[in-house]
Order: sequence, then C-alpha cells, then structure tokens
Amino acid sequence: MKTTVELPDDLYRRAKAQAALRGRKFRELVEEGLRMVLEAPHRNARTTKADRLVKRVAGIVDSGVPDLASNPKHLAGFGRDGRNR
Repeated sequence: MKTTVELPDDLYRRAKAQAALRGRKFRELVEEGLRMVLEAPHRNARTTKADRLVKRVAGIVDSGVPDLASNPKHLAGFGRDGRNR
C-alpha cells in the first residue's frame, strides 16, 4: 500500500541517512520501525509503578522519629550479633 506521511525535515534527513548507512531503502527502515512499535508489548500510560507514584511525595513528612538504623542500641540482636552460638 502506498501512503503519504508528513515528517519533520530533521527526522526525515536522519532516517534517510540511517537507511543509507545500513544499505537499505528509506521505506524499509520505516517499515521496520513500524513493526517494532506494533509488536512491542503495549504499555498503558495509566499503569505506573508504585515507586514512581510516591517519588514526588517521599520524604516530605517528618514523622519525628529518628532513623532507628543509625542508633546501635536499636540494632542489638540483629545480624551476627543475634546468632545463638
């Protein structure tokens, strides 16, 4: 099928040059790119990981509790010190 696609000039030049470097036709490069996009797993824009959701708000609330990991008293009994020998 033949179709017309409007591309920004810089994108067209880069794609045309890339096709030439690969020894391929521009049409072949466009076809390969379309196939890659269409065959890739679909990612829903609304689906995000929890860490990305909380990244903006993490650390903005001060609980008033100091970091327990920095106090050796709170770490007694953990790790090697906690083994029964």
